[in-house]
Amino acid sequence: MKIIFNENLTKEQLEEIFVNDDKCLEYLAKIKWSENFECRKCGNDNSCDGKIPHSRRCTRCKNEESATANTVFHNIKFPVSKAFYIVYNVCRNQKSLSTYDMAIQLGLRQITCWNFKHKVENKLVRLNNVSANETVSMLDILIGNTESPFL
Repeated sequence: MKIIFNENLTKEQLEEIFVNDDKCLEYLAKIKWSENFECRKCGNDNSCDGKIPHSRRCTRCKNEESATANTVFHNIKFPVSKAFYIVYNVCRNQKSLSTYDMAIQLGLRQITCWNFKHKVENKLVRLNNVSANETVSMLDILIGNTESPFL
């Protein structure tokens, strides 16, 4: 299985995304709803901006969905920009970068880095079982597929 972080993402764009949580959420919202918004509650495809930044609100049932909802970033308790860094390093197969090194670089606890890295690696294993000979886009890892239980 070959993993592509994003074939159109340059190193400069990547560094720009990791700058802060707002940029990460903006990027995540952009790729999550790039094709279309579909309410998970009622199936409506019309939405407006939500109350919190980078969220969408269904115009029919008023259900609000954040950019991180139903993604690998759902319910994390540390900054999204740091989570992006961990995902990027896991997907780039940087085995030499341990969770201890990540913890020092990111200012997080080692167990926090290990848990999130393990979550991403488990998702990669499940994706590998489904698509062993296919190329897996970073979008599959970040936002998943709405029909699949990979989150």
